[in-house]
Amino acid sequence: MRILISGGTVIGPAGAAAMDVLTDGERIAALAAPGTEIAASWAAQADRVIDAAGRYVLPGGIDAHTHMEMPFGGTFSADTFETGTRAAAWGGTTTIIDFAVQAKGASLLSTLDAWHAKADGQCAVDYGFHMIVSDVNDATLKEMDACIGAGVNSFKMFMAYPGVFYATDGEILRAMQQAEQTGALVMMHAENGIAIDQLVAQAVAAGRTDPIQHGLTRPPELEAEATSRAIALAKVTGSPLYIVHLSAAQALDAVTAARDTGQNVFAETCPQYLYLSIEDLARPGFEGAKYVASPPLRPKEHQGSLWRGLRGNDLSVVSTDHCPFCFAEQKELGRGDFSKIPNGIPGVEHRLDLLHQGVTAGEISLARWVEVASTTPARMFGLYPRKGTIQPGSDADIVIYNPAARQVLSVATHHMNVDYSAYEGMEITGKVETVLSRGRIVIDAGEYHGAAGHGRFLQRELCQYLS
Repeated sequence: MRILISGGTVIGPAGAAAMDVLTDGERIAALAAPGTEIAASWAAQADRVIDAAGRYVLPGGIDAHTHMEMPFGGTFSADTFETGTRAAAWGGTTTIIDFAVQAKGASLLSTLDAWHAKADGQCAVDYGFHMIVSDVNDATLKEMDACIGAGVNSFKMFMAYPGVFYATDGEILRAMQQAEQTGALVMMHAENGIAIDQLVAQAVAAGRTDPIQHGLTRPPELEAEATSRAIALAKVTGSPLYIVHLSAAQALDAVTAARDTGQNVFAETCPQYLYLSIEDLARPGFEGAKYVASPPLRPKEHQGSLWRGLRGNDLSVVSTDHCPFCFAEQKELGRGDFSKIPNGIPGVEHRLDLLHQGVTAGEISLARWVEVASTTPARMFGLYPRKGTIQPGSDADIVIYNPAARQVLSVATHHMNVDYSAYEGMEITGKVETVLSRGRIVIDAGEYHGAAGHGRFLQRELCQYLS
């Protein structure tokens, strides 16, 4: 099927340009300035013409940090690969990279097989995997090479959650040494979990059990300390490092200092850290449980630092860390003990919209919007130029975006499989109108036209930013 997207403004990292886009099957076939003879000839060839006048035409969003069906605290995140990728499509995200979670004693390859079994035939958009490495041993280190051969070349480790995911500095060092030899990318959840567990235990023993304690027992200094330690280990080993879900100004300072020396250190932040704050954790009653995630929401003054980090490229990517748990029955597991509240905030559907709100507020440019939401994650995780750009030969993952539309975010209208919205009642400007995934229209004029099984697993190349 050939589709002509006519009269729109194509947005990319280099800026904006009036351009018609022709797709042919699953790929972008050609671009031309509107009004030219070649553009006029395409209309006769196209099976469908989409009038994009007054609209932005963007490469499909890439959310490099999601957790569908993730086990945590005796339950599972509420979105399946089917419901989660459908919600992603509604929000203009046409690729997710999810995390396969290695349990203690399990092999990486058996874990990868298990996550393939969950996702195969279920996804509405394309998907890839990172590996969570929670059991570092000789066999695991060897299996990292096999994972790379299977198209999974990024490995997440945790300095938090002792007894579950936590890795010692020595284990992190060994994994980084292995990554340095192979060109793989180590991703790090950087919080000092040993110290945090002491603060949590002290709070519970003293009867301080409300959700706000989740934020108070995970202070920004312990995120900054772990970030600095991870950067030091990466420098010793020569390994690249990607800090996930950075939330605190102090942690960003550590990343900025490392990048200023030329070290291959990268970081992402998430919309919740740009818009929500520790005040949400302090909402009356048990409402704050809806906002429990790790790292926790910070005081509002951190938000300005994060926006500056995005503008200056010390924060390279915005992902969601989408890990939804319903308030009823799941978040409520922590009534009377905040440490038992499942950690996670839903957001895969709203990332492009919330970032566009940053454009309208003057925090980032249109070009930077597309860069942090699509192009840079494509480069970072070995998908470019197949994904993350509108150019001939690339996958026809395209979003037609109305920058003037108004909408109110709400549980009543979102498509995520969760019973609340972290952004309930927030009024924003801009809305996705049409979404193509590999040339197939999956969202159009407020209707879903996708299907489970359309999404394909993506075997990824090594990171293009690294040697």
